[in-house]
Amino acid sequence: MEYSAVTLGRMIQERKVSVAEAAKAVLQTIQEKERTYHCYVTVCSEESILEQAEKIQRKIDDHTLTSPLAGVPVAIKDNMLTKGIPTTCSSKILEHFIPTYTATAVQNLEKAGALILGKTNMDEFAMGSTTETSAFGVTKNPSDPSHVPGGSSGGSAAAVALDECTYALGSDTGGSIRQPCSYCGVTGIKPTYGTVSRNGLVAYGSSLDQIGPIAKNVTDCATILQTISSHDPLDSTSYPRGDLNFTDHLTCDVKGMKIGIPKDYFGDGLQEDVKEKVLQVGKELEAKGAILEEFDLRFVKYAVPTYYVIACAEASSNLSRFDGVKYGYRTPENTDLHTMYKRTRSEGFGSEVKRRIMLGSFVLSSGYYDAYYLKALKSKALIKQAFDRAFETYDMILAPVAPSTAPKLGESLQDPLQMYLSDIYTISVNLAGLPSIAFPCGSDSKGLPIGAQLIGNCFEEHKIIRAAYTYECEKG
Repeated sequence: MEYSAVTLGRMIQERKVSVAEAAKAVLQTIQEKERTYHCYVTVCSEESILEQAEKIQRKIDDHTLTSPLAGVPVAIKDNMLTKGIPTTCSSKILEHFIPTYTATAVQNLEKAGALILGKTNMDEFAMGSTTETSAFGVTKNPSDPSHVPGGSSGGSAAAVALDECTYALGSDTGGSIRQPCSYCGVTGIKPTYGTVSRNGLVAYGSSLDQIGPIAKNVTDCATILQTISSHDPLDSTSYPRGDLNFTDHLTCDVKGMKIGIPKDYFGDGLQEDVKEKVLQVGKELEAKGAILEEFDLRFVKYAVPTYYVIACAEASSNLSRFDGVKYGYRTPENTDLHTMYKRTRSEGFGSEVKRRIMLGSFVLSSGYYDAYYLKALKSKALIKQAFDRAFETYDMILAPVAPSTAPKLGESLQDPLQMYLSDIYTISVNLAGLPSIAFPCGSDSKGLPIGAQLIGNCFEEHKIIRAAYTYECEKG
């Protein structure tokens, strides 16, 4: 079903389409395309989906559910807990894990009447930029199946682009919503840290992770973000915000807005097609009354090492809980507790996850903590200060999402450093806890999508939503 989430929601409310009809149409699309693209790890049974649809339809008919997302089919990234539906993080170590409760963000969707289709494929434990490190097979790019969809939320972005769901949830630790959106030609928002509850999100880097929407356009993303955002006492990093009416800012007006263009983001290493299309976004907004200005944001070369030291350190701590004792995979060949730990983790984790656990354990070890981890924390503070200075002058920052369009399958896995560098324009946003919206702005000579991102100051999603919506309106 090719409708946007808000459009389909309106049609359901107006009784032009039933929830069951919407569900059947999406299930038909999944059946046709899933064998080629592999967007899902788990698709709920048709029986359970239609049972959901019937319950939602009754509540719509008696006017209990009036949300613009009521009855609209959604897919959930497989690192968010869903009661009764497997949550694997695309890892063998959680292959048969079925949670006993649901993540707060998903609960908020359920309260709004969303129809959950299943769980999307991802890089194992969200560690990767291509959705190739999944234990259950790779996801392929909707524009060209010989290319990657990006990651780690590649399954969610590809599913939206292929109409295998109307919208999806992803998580963003260092660009994992925005980068696959760029590669797949869809729209996504990484909110300010603390806006969406992390309760029920399987942690990778706790100080960096944030749940956000992936959809067909800015209107959908603003509507979804407004639905899933809430202050949650179950998440100690959840922030009590009062300005969550993001759809109020869907206006075509950027007159007087100052947009900074960091010179550091448009130098060597940026594909020429990408540079041209992203700068064209700036020209379009300038034509609508925005003020563009280049400036120096001199920390790009520090962002990648800072991010990977901090993220891997937090990952080594967070993933220590997966040891075969309480839940998940346990090696069948065990003689004693210590051997069981080692074999379970060796057999259950993939190579990329092991690499990051080892790196994280190293930088936290005695003798190296000060040299690496402490220095990374200081660099993170300097990166935040650099953004703070920029936002004293500018309302937002325009930047590419990735240095190039989607690489071919297998290319990044041969060189992990190349994969890490693909996050160079996105990770600093997570280090500083800022909001950012990624949206399509054209394609390269091969027909692969190109994305741009607008980065805002903390708790100023309304500005970047307004600017992205203005560009979207201008492009039709």
